[in-house]
Amino acid sequence: MNKRMTDFESLIKKDYGNIAGIVVLHGGEKGYEGYFDGYTADDTIHIASVTKSIFSALIGIAIDKGYIKSIEQRVLEFFPDYLVKRGGKTIQNVTIKNLLTMTAPYKYKWEPYTKVYSSDSWTQAALDLLGGKSGMGGFNYSTIGMQILSGILTNATGQSVLDFATKNLFEPLEIKAPNHAVIHCKEEYFAFLKDRYVRGWVADPKGTNSAGWGLALTPRDMAKIGQLYLNGGWWNGKALLSSQWIEDSTKESNRWGELPYGYLWWIVNRNELGCYAALGDGGNTIFVDPEKKMVIAIASRFMPRAKNRIELIEKHILPLFED
Repeated sequence: MNKRMTDFESLIKKDYGNIAGIVVLHGGEKGYEGYFDGYTADDTIHIASVTKSIFSALIGIAIDKGYIKSIEQRVLEFFPDYLVKRGGKTIQNVTIKNLLTMTAPYKYKWEPYTKVYSSDSWTQAALDLLGGKSGMGGFNYSTIGMQILSGILTNATGQSVLDFATKNLFEPLEIKAPNHAVIHCKEEYFAFLKDRYVRGWVADPKGTNSAGWGLALTPRDMAKIGQLYLNGGWWNGKALLSSQWIEDSTKESNRWGELPYGYLWWIVNRNELGCYAALGDGGNTIFVDPEKKMVIAIASRFMPRAKNRIELIEKHILPLFED
């Protein structure tokens, strides 16, 4: 290992103590793989909100296969038995696109995580929180709200989220499909978040997997997702996801402050080069640089106020691969 790489690994151990693993793919080939803090290539990590970006891919696949006609479809089309509560007029106009672009309104100021994740049906609980007086259009980042996408995918396909994801994404990418990690109460919720060697994909008591968080993958798994996007949806000569969906997902549809947002992907236009990333709590990241044909996956244990991973990538990882 050359000195630049040794210095880089020393930096990770010194300043980024919660990083478990990093995988870099360059031109589709492995450029770097390293594990830290006692983790190995076989250990899965809770990737937090990176789950959202992977769920965006699942919605795209469901559209490609005709289960969902369009992201302009209204959410309530998929829940014909749902009874809209009094004063819930706004909910009737919310579309799948509103959920994907974080422009849906909700009836809360702060997300009531433990209340929702202690309920029997997280999708029902999320629907009950949808709407309100704030109106649509502004950026309104929500993790709870993503559970509605789980309900949509389940009802549209007639399959569980895990079965659909396994058949159409995990197995083709040779990603070991996770088991259900059913959560019934806030104690189990916090136990999953704190578990050092966590496995599975969180699901509510009805078996509906979470869409906004709760998936545990390895850094290699994360890198494969990034490479699939870099490939325009192709893998081993087969189109798993349409290139149009990837293009639409990774261009600006909304923005949070100065940071543009697509369909559950962040656009991190490094010098306007079209880079984009899946970002999750603790510093979990799938970073895609189409110009350099690079994918960088970083898996991290949860910690509050983790150091900026895009800065780490731009200042310390990308330079390792420049002449």
